[in-house]
Amino acid sequence: MFLLHNGQLVAADSFALPLPNRGLAFGDGFFETLVFTKNHLRYADGHLARMQQAAAALYLTLPAALATPGALAATLGALAAANGLPTARLRLQLWRGGGGRYAPPTAAVEWLATAEAFAPDETPVAKADFAQETHSLFSPLSFCKGPQAWLYVRAAHERQQRGLDEIILCDAAGHVAEAGAAAIFWLKDGVLFTPSLASGCVAGVRRAQVLQAAQAQGVACREGLFPKEELSAADAVFTANVAAVRAVQRIGSAYFIKQISLPLLYLLDTL
Repeated sequence: MFLLHNGQLVAADSFALPLPNRGLAFGDGFFETLVFTKNHLRYADGHLARMQQAAAALYLTLPAALATPGALAATLGALAAANGLPTARLRLQLWRGGGGRYAPPTAAVEWLATAEAFAPDETPVAKADFAQETHSLFSPLSFCKGPQAWLYVRAAHERQQRGLDEIILCDAAGHVAEAGAAAIFWLKDGVLFTPSLASGCVAGVRRAQVLQAAQAQGVACREGLFPKEELSAADAVFTANVAAVRAVQRIGSAYFIKQISLPLLYLLDTL
């Protein structure tokens, strides 16, 4: 297998990450998870927009190989091709170059991209529940992936320990935020609901696409701060990330027997 380090194709088994590394030392960076399929990078525009926002928030400058939708798609598509993967899950990690302590020595970015085979898992979530040990935290960086990754590690650990298929994070006030690795949506009386970014949830690329698709279908959409009781009283619930859209059958003692409307579900599956 091959990876890309600062644009250079390197055999994975011979790669060593040079030190100092500010991503390792301070978490001074962010990451993106992307899918390459059917000879194109899915949601390239959305991923780049979030990367640009994250780079601005961290006072970083994106390198030319990643700085436009076309460049991003070409760079990561070449990595998928080098690994012989017609469909690939890609992880792009970016961090500030240089060493030093907290004070940023440069705005230049170093980066690493890896690829693995990808097959979407769209099976329904049979058993989910609200997290008891971890809650979401709104911050200037909570919209992007990486700076608060420890939250999701803790949530995933709790999910495993409790034997759940999915876990739902709320903020400290009890407002629903997101699933462990996906945005969460629910339908109630024909209206589509999802938590606002003020809950501390990630500004998911698929989240934005779902809202856009629903509005195009004439579905009323509401973003806001909603108590968990509103989610439990929903007609139907589903999660969405770049990998899949998954119906949720149960959260705690609440069961969801209604299905997402077929036109909307079809459109979401083709995004």
